[in-house]
Amino acid sequence: MARKPKGDNGLMGMTPKPKRISLWAWLRGRFLAGMVIAAPIAITFFVLQFLINLIDNRVKPLLPPVIQPETYTNYAIPGFGVLVMIIALTILGAIATNLIGRSVIRAADRILSRIPLVRNVYAAFKQLTEVLANNQQASYDRVVMVEYPKIGSWCIGFVSSNAKGEIREHLGGDFIGVFVPTTPNPTSGFLIYVKETECIEMEMSVEEGAKMILSAGLIVPERPTVEPVQPSLPLTGQGTEKLPEEA
Repeated sequence: MARKPKGDNGLMGMTPKPKRISLWAWLRGRFLAGMVIAAPIAITFFVLQFLINLIDNRVKPLLPPVIQPETYTNYAIPGFGVLVMIIALTILGAIATNLIGRSVIRAADRILSRIPLVRNVYAAFKQLTEVLANNQQASYDRVVMVEYPKIGSWCIGFVSSNAKGEIREHLGGDFIGVFVPTTPNPTSGFLIYVKETECIEMEMSVEEGAKMILSAGLIVPERPTVEPVQPSLPLTGQGTEKLPEEA
């Protein structure tokens, strides 16, 4: 009859009891979970509300009282100024596409281009809007890492375009323009030209790179890990040699 091994009191098959969570820890976890869900929705709502109120406060004073909803109702209609602005821009675009509208726009363009100080700002924003409106490829190409601002320090940047024009003549065709944004405000940054071979191309998308910069590195896109392939064992009778029997 087999003996029962010593020291085995039936504890090996027992699982440890799960740690009991206190009421305060449970409430705190549920509160944080609710914060994670509600924070993006609330921030989006407040940003939209701020933009709508900003446009309404700028557009409504320009409207005559006849078409303002406050004249006929006791409360203001939020977003009415946004609606008026959309209609006005659509009408302006329709006028600008005909012959008379183009001639008026050219005359206004010549006037604004001759006013000191104003022409610098007007020309810069005009060129920017024309590039964004006409060039469908005027967007960042990919995310790279460049060694900046010193050797051994790397930062994330967005490739804008290859070196063109005078920059290409001085540097060469193997340089690319990289916009290095600042954190957490990506609207400002630096435009640097580096050799494409000296950059590390990332697999993340431009949107993922922007999220990483906005969060100051707290949101890092996950990269699927590739598990190493385990070598398969040879089948029985394969890959083995039979040793000669000794006499």
